Formats: sequence, C-alpha cells, structure tokens
Amino acid sequence: QVQLVESGGGERQSGGSLRLSCTASGYSASPYCMGWFRQIPGVERLGVATIDTDGKTSYSPSVKGRFTISRDTAKNTLYLQMNSLKPEDTAMYYCAAGNGYYCLYNDYLGMDYWGKGIQVTISS
Repeated sequence: QVQLVESGGGERQSGGSLRLSCTASGYSASPYCMGWFRQIPGVERLGVATIDTDGKTSYSPSVKGRFTISRDTAKNTLYLQMNSLKPEDTAMYYCAAGNGYYCLYNDYLGMDYWGKGIQVTISS
C-alpha cells in the first residue's frame, strides 16, 4: 500500500527557511500529482503547492515567490523549500499524492493518499 512520510519540519524564526521532504513508497508507478497542504486547528485543510509528473507546478498565492515545490521521481521524494517564512505559515503540513485529472494547489479532493503530517512553527 502507498505510504507517504514527511520529514524536515520544526521551528524557525520569521524570515528563516525550512525544507520539507516526503518519501513515498508502495506504488508501482509515480503518481501523476503530488503536493503539500497545510492545516491549523479549527480550519479546513488548505493547498500550498502541487507538481505533476511533467514538472508543472501550482502555488497558493499566499506562498508564491517564497516556496518552491520539486520532486525527484528516481528517489520517490517530494520537496518543499520554504523561504522568507512568516508566523502565518505555522501549521501542520501534509504530503499528498493522487491520479486525478487536475493537479492544482487547491484540489485536495483529487488526492488519493496522505501522509500523517509534520508540524512547522514560525515565531515572530
């Protein structure tokens, strides 16, 4: 079965950087779409960024220009480089993968598999 495991979270001060990684296993072919979503308590899960197998990316306006999503198909790994971090980036970050028709940052319903999440905390 498909498993997604996130790593690289933690605490940073505002303006700092973090790189999240997501290692995927258990599938026979690389998922069409992989992405990052985030959630804070009491709020719906929101899309951050997605990337398809052609390398086409989609970003939330709230992170565009600060975050970069990438994937290494050979290593079955998804990355999220987060720069210029802000306190409002504080959330639980989830890795996701799916084979839906679209691969857009806000299309969480198109995702079939989810990681357990990893906490990112940014202090001011």
